[in-house]
Amino acid sequence: MSYDYQYVTLRLVPRVEREEFINVGVVLYSQEAEFLQGAHELHEDRARALAPDLDLEAVRAALEAVCRVAAGEHSPTTPRLDRLGPRFGWLSAPRSTIVQPGPIHGGTTQDPAGTLQHLVRILVS
Repeated sequence: MSYDYQYVTLRLVPRVEREEFINVGVVLYSQEAEFLQGAHELHEDRARALAPDLDLEAVRAALEAVCRVAAGEHSPTTPRLDRLGPRFGWLSAPRSTIVQPGPIHGGTTQDPAGTLQHLVRILVS
């Protein structure tokens, strides 16, 4: 069976005013497959090239928080969103933080988890 999906690329934007970024992750959502998951890969050398004094641990924490929200976990700093669609909407909404979602793109897949890993490989690695 083939499933429609949407995804956003997660961007590391160390200095918002410069509008420079590197891709650091992907969040993939498929309503039909009941799938919402994030994956990330932080390349320290690329990040340091953009911002030598960047707090890499804070970036990792932000990326892990995105993945936890995608998985349905909540904390005092994130909303409690039980359904996948609203959760993806929250994760894909523009924000002015150091980790920002890019535009929403879509496609079809027979394997959402495999497609997520493929997107991370081609967009982030």
